[in-house]
Amino acid sequence: MTNPLLETDALPRFSDIRPEHIQPAVEQVLADNRAAIEAITAQPGPHTWYTLVAPLEQLEDRLEKVWSPVSHLNAVMNTEALRAAYNACLPALSAYHTEMGQNAALYGAFRELSESEDYERLEQDQRQSVDNALRDFELAGVALEDEAKTRYAAIAARLAELASKFQENLLDATDAWHWDTPQADDLAGIPDSALGVMKQKAEQAGVDGWRVTLDMPVVQAVLAHAHNRHLRQRVYEAFTTRASDTGPNAGQWDNHPLMAEILDLRQEQAELLGYPNYAELSLAPKMAESADQVIAFLEDLAERAVPAARAEYAELEAFAKTFDGRTQLEAWDVGYYSERLREARYQLSPEDLRPYFQADQVMAGLFAVVQRLFAVTITERTDVDTWHDDVHFYEIHDADGDLRGQFYTDLYARS
Repeated sequence: MTNPLLETDALPRFSDIRPEHIQPAVEQVLADNRAAIEAITAQPGPHTWYTLVAPLEQLEDRLEKVWSPVSHLNAVMNTEALRAAYNACLPALSAYHTEMGQNAALYGAFRELSESEDYERLEQDQRQSVDNALRDFELAGVALEDEAKTRYAAIAARLAELASKFQENLLDATDAWHWDTPQADDLAGIPDSALGVMKQKAEQAGVDGWRVTLDMPVVQAVLAHAHNRHLRQRVYEAFTTRASDTGPNAGQWDNHPLMAEILDLRQEQAELLGYPNYAELSLAPKMAESADQVIAFLEDLAERAVPAARAEYAELEAFAKTFDGRTQLEAWDVGYYSERLREARYQLSPEDLRPYFQADQVMAGLFAVVQRLFAVTITERTDVDTWHDDVHFYEIHDADGDLRGQFYTDLYARS
């Protein structure tokens, strides 16, 4: 049976991808890549862009085409079987990337290219690509001693595992919480669009009334519109304490131990590479020159923004007092009174505008603007396989009819 993940010459066949396809496909591509890289580095020099960089980019592209659909499905259509298959591949992928980053033969080939006459003939973006590759080799520990390389690889593998577990805990904590009510009065003020989602959730769960969840559209609707202050507090506290040691599910899916271990491992990783801390290491490939520069920027931004924020907050406090006598605002009140202030000031609510901004109309308007600005045509294709019926696929063609890009749209939150 053909593995759909290995068919990388076309768009992903999302509906055909099964958990049992994932690990064999990843193992196959990693083995193929290793063999190809060994052949590349075994070639006699001098190395050029077309004998070194271009082939490596093709190998990385193939791996990306195999892994990206898996990573995407794990994020948007998560199941226990898919999660298990995804996690089973993380150690192999981490080991592969560390191995490539510490490959002395590859590093030597890039250094040879960077010092050659061919390098001087490259375009600026190509030279930058070579320079970035050399930097990334060094950040991956290519110059470390063997024992330090082994430790670096172990840290990288563990960090990948912890990052995945962190996201899983957050997802599980989000999905686990809900609050059901058969009383419409409990949800007074919430727009019909959000109430419809809550009603649908209740029906799917087989309960009467409405089910409030921690899906972002529901959270936003409750905090901005629910007259029921206790409900706003309940939702706010549940949402902000997800995957922690406090809140309604305290201790379940707790990410605190993971965060502590991540911080320790990042510090150790930075020190292995000769950096005083992880902040400085993370800035190595970025525009900012130092952590102090970043802090100075943030402090300057705060100094400029805080006075305006305090003035706006004082205005909100005054409005709340006149609106319904509220004299002290809590975090779960800010969104609610901000929306009431906006309505009072402009006699208009975003919900009043909703009928004029249906998804199809908004997308058509957006595409019309893009087409007019860039002289392109955006057309939908309905013959492309997707991961959900709500997903759409489009192509972008230039004025000559040449294909310039393709993209999916997935506009709706789901759990």
